[in-house]
Amino acid sequence: MKFKKVLAVSVIGACQMLTLSSLHAADKVKVGFVSTLSGPSAALGVDIRDAFQLAVKLNGGKLGGLPAEVIVSDDQFKPDVAKEQFEKMVKREKVDFLTGVVFSNIMLAALPETVESSTFYLSPNAAPSPMAGKDCSPNFFAVAWPNDAYHEAAGQYASNKGFKSAYLLAPNYQAGQDSLAGFKRYYKGKVVNEVYTKLGQLDYAAELAEIRAAKPEILYTFLPGGMGVNFIKQFMAAGLSKDTKLVVPGFGADQDIIRGVGADMLGVFDTSHWGLDLPNAANKKFVTEFEKEYKRLPTLYASQGYDTAMLIDAAVKASNGNLSDKDLVRKNLTEAKFASVRGDFKFNTNHYPIQNYYVREVVKDAQGRLVNKIIGQPIMTQHGDAYVQECKMK
Repeated sequence: MKFKKVLAVSVIGACQMLTLSSLHAADKVKVGFVSTLSGPSAALGVDIRDAFQLAVKLNGGKLGGLPAEVIVSDDQFKPDVAKEQFEKMVKREKVDFLTGVVFSNIMLAALPETVESSTFYLSPNAAPSPMAGKDCSPNFFAVAWPNDAYHEAAGQYASNKGFKSAYLLAPNYQAGQDSLAGFKRYYKGKVVNEVYTKLGQLDYAAELAEIRAAKPEILYTFLPGGMGVNFIKQFMAAGLSKDTKLVVPGFGADQDIIRGVGADMLGVFDTSHWGLDLPNAANKKFVTEFEKEYKRLPTLYASQGYDTAMLIDAAVKASNGNLSDKDLVRKNLTEAKFASVRGDFKFNTNHYPIQNYYVREVVKDAQGRLVNKIIGQPIMTQHGDAYVQECKMK
C-alpha cells in the first residue's frame, strides 16, 4: 500500500512538471531571415536561404520539434534597408532568432537592433573582428568562420609553399580589411602592395595593370560573389596566370564562382573550413539532399546556412521549446550540440567557432564537373581567432 502511495505521488509530480513545461513551451519558432537576395551578389544570400529552408524541410517543417515560421526579407545590399528589416523583425514580428546577412557592413549597421533587444542573431556568414573582440555580445553567434580565418590559412599555405612576394587585393570594408590582416598575420614573405577597391566593383583593368607591373609570385584576393567572378575572368584574359599564382579564400573558388567563370577555375587553390567531400554523415546527407532539391551543388555559403538552422534546431530542442528563457536558450546555443556538416565544431568564449581549415583545389570529378577537392590534412587544426582575448564576455 505504501508503494502505491509513493507511485501515485511520483506520477502526480511528473504530470505537474510536464504541465509546467508545456506552459512554458512556445507554440512555434519564428526566424527572421534577412539577406542579400537581389543584385550582383544575390547568389550568396540565395544559397544561404535555400540551405536554411532545406534543413527546415528535412525536419518536417520544424525546428527543435516546434513548427517553424521563417520570414524572408531582401536587404538589397543596403545597410539602411537591413536596419529597417531588422527593426521590423524584432518589434513587429517578434522573432525568436535572426539570421541571413552575407556582408559585414550590412550586418554591423543592423545588428544593434537585435542584440540590444535580447534577440539572438546567428550569423551564417558575416563575422567581423570587432564582434570577436571588444564588441562581442552574448546574443551574437558566428556560425561560419571569423573574418580573418580563411585568410590566415591562405597566408600559412603561401608561406608553406615558399612564395617570396605577394600582392593583396580586397574591397574597402570591414571584411576586406580583416581578410588582408589575416593573410599577413601568417605570411612570411614580402607584401609588394596592398590595394583596397570599391565594394561591388566589377571592372579591374587598373588593378590588373598594376599587378602586371609589380610581378608578384602570388596574388591573394578577397572578392566575394560577382566581384570575384569578374576579377578571375579578367585576370585570366590578361594572361597574368602565367607569371603570378592566384590563391583565394574558399568562397573565391566555390561553386557559384565556378559556375560563373568556367574552365579557367581548373587548378585554382583555395582555403576553407568545409568541402563537398568531407566524409562525415551530416555532410553527406546535406550535399545529397541539396543537390536533389535544387539541382546544383552547394557552396560553403549553403553549408553555413544549413548549419545555422541545425544549431537553432538543437538549441530549441535542448530548451524543451522554452524560448522565453533567454539564458537557457543562450546556454544551449553556446554548447552547440549538433552534427555540423564541417565535422568538429565548437564555440569559443566569444561565440566564434573553433574548427579545422583545409586547402582545396578545383578539379574535375567523376562526372566531369568542376568541384573543390580537399588536399591532404587540415592546414590549421582546431583554430580559433586572434581577438578572443579582447572579449570580456564569459
